[in-house]
Amino acid sequence: MAAEGSGKRALITGLSGFTGRYVAQELRDAGYEVFGTVTPGRAPGEGEFAVDLTDRAGLAAMVQQVRPDVVAHLAAIAFVGHGDVEHIYRVNVAGTRNLLEALAGLEHKPSAVLLASSANIYGNSDVGVIGENVPPAPANDYAVSKLAMEYMARLWQDRLPLIVARPFNYTGVGQHENFLLPKIVSHFRRQAADIELGNLHVWRDFSDVRMVAASYRKLLAAAPAGQTFNICSGHGYSLGEALDMMADIAGYKINVHVNPAFVRANEVVRLVGDNRRLVAATGPLVTVPLADTLRWMYSA
Repeated sequence: MAAEGSGKRALITGLSGFTGRYVAQELRDAGYEVFGTVTPGRAPGEGEFAVDLTDRAGLAAMVQQVRPDVVAHLAAIAFVGHGDVEHIYRVNVAGTRNLLEALAGLEHKPSAVLLASSANIYGNSDVGVIGENVPPAPANDYAVSKLAMEYMARLWQDRLPLIVARPFNYTGVGQHENFLLPKIVSHFRRQAADIELGNLHVWRDFSDVRMVAASYRKLLAAAPAGQTFNICSGHGYSLGEALDMMADIAGYKINVHVNPAFVRANEVVRLVGDNRRLVAATGPLVTVPLADTLRWMYSA
């Protein structure tokens, strides 16, 4: 029996990013030949192209060269606190449009194009567990850019088999310390006595990056075009619970200080997702308990 991706070419934008590396491994293990974009200025390896999403001509030339059978579009400005707001919109909206235009121009169209959006588009919903039909209420520029990307992509729906993925928070080895859990883990790893954090009264649906990568691969194989999927565990953890887990793993409690500079305006208090639509499309999820993910990160 041939492997899932046998004889197929996969294109991953943001190949060298945190998520891209795990998705690449998933797809290679499934038999795909993997190609991808990396940040310009970095020397590209085999199958890699140093091209920026905002470079319309460069992106089109790369797509014509790769001729992908499936596409995972992960490249984006993904940090909510990114300082250059204009850059967020340029990359996340206009950059995605450049990619879709290039893919639509191919003679042999991909069988599935997965666009990584974000659960941030839901904002401060008063729904306990958020399904895909909950009205969006983005509360920051990053979330607005991702929702704008989703709306813009609909213009290409008749020409490309688009799948929108809305990942909730996820983490793992290799995620930048700009993000909350890697920051906490790194403080415990170096035995820091103190840590400065923002709002402590937040709940998040934290998944393991390996589960997210597996879900993306399964969606590309199932190719449910025109649908939107939450990528999440369905379980919410408070920041206090995450700190307690790390205290158990590291064997000591850290002193937590709230730094007002880290408290975001319009902070989303609770973000927990409903993953039933994803499970229906791809089969049972192999979720990883948050404590196991944190232990993996701590011992890496």
